[in-house]
Parts: sequence; structure tokens; C-alpha cells
Amino acid sequence: MKLFYSAGACSLSPHIVAREAGIDLKLQKVDTATKTMKVEGDFWEVNPKGYVPALELDNGEILTEVPAIVQYLADLAPKTKLAPQNGTWERVRLQEMLGYINSEIHKTFSPLFNPKVSAEVRKERTEYLTKRYPLLDKQLAGKKFLFGDQFTIADAYLFVVTNWAKATKVDLSSFTNIQSFQKRVAARPAVLAAMTAEGLISVEKAA
Repeated sequence: MKLFYSAGACSLSPHIVAREAGIDLKLQKVDTATKTMKVEGDFWEVNPKGYVPALELDNGEILTEVPAIVQYLADLAPKTKLAPQNGTWERVRLQEMLGYINSEIHKTFSPLFNPKVSAEVRKERTEYLTKRYPLLDKQLAGKKFLFGDQFTIADAYLFVVTNWAKATKVDLSSFTNIQSFQKRVAARPAVLAAMTAEGLISVEKAA
């Protein structure tokens, strides 16, 4: 399988999940500004939506959207317990959390990366985020991860999008459970390996 990614983008979450699951992925870097790939090619032909991630399966099928991709990868390695079994109440709760992270956190951060965004929009989006994080901070109270001691695909997704706070100058320092969570996830071997592979941290730091 091949993962089309951009360093540090939301595509980092399926990259992390694949490494947590022991799934070997080929990586294809995408220039999200020009919609071209590191090797010759037009990314629009891979994903008509024009954004990462995209996962090319061994049969040639293309899967897009973070929640779909991370669930697909987790189900390939059920023993890792990165996602509860399909059809269970626990799986529904996981999907609920993926939906919240996707719609309320991920998509709210996105405009903040646009250098042309107005000050008014930046202020509104930043305030919106600070109203959405209390629920997550409460969810993490007394827990290592969102659903207890077991690391899941929702934790990978939350870690990646929350990692954007520094670059976008969103102050989340008052959310102490979130801050502790970010540090715990950042120290996981699979996370270090994925971030090193994408050039986000140095090999020395990962070691």
C-alpha cells in the first residue's frame, strides 16, 4: 500500500497508525500547494479532492479521508486494538470521537494556515477552537488516552491536529490534560518513527 502525504499534515495520523499496527507503507510525498508529487505526477489524478491523505491499496483502489483510512488500517491489525471491533458500542464511540476531531478541531485549524486569512477570521476560528477543547480535556481527565490506557486511532488523529497549535499560534496551555496527552503520544516509538520519516524531527531527537 502507498500513503500519499504531506509532512506534518493530517496524513501523519494514518502514517502513525500504520506504524503502530506494523503495516509497511510506501510513502509518496505531495506538494499540497502545487498538487504535484515528489516524483513526476499530478496528484489530482490520484485524489480528485486535491488533498492528503490518500491511501492506494494493493488492488489499485484509492481511499481518502482520515477517519476512513485510520479505521481501515486498524482493522487490518485487530490484535493491536487500535480500534474496537466493528459492531460494538465501543466502536461507535470511537467513530463519534473521530467525527468530532474531524469536524470541530481539524477543519477549524485549517484556515489558520492560510497567510491571507483575515484577522477577524483568525480570531473567530481561534476562539472556536478554545471552546471545543474543553470537552477533550475533560475526556482525558485521569486517563492516558481518550478511552483509557489503550492507544487508539482517535488518539493519533487528535495528536496530529493538536500539534498544529504552535504553528498557528493557538494557545492551548490552559488545557493541562491535553498538554500531558501530547507529550505522552509524542514519546511513542511509532510516533517518533513517523515524524522522523517525514522530516519533522531529527534522527538524534528520535533516538
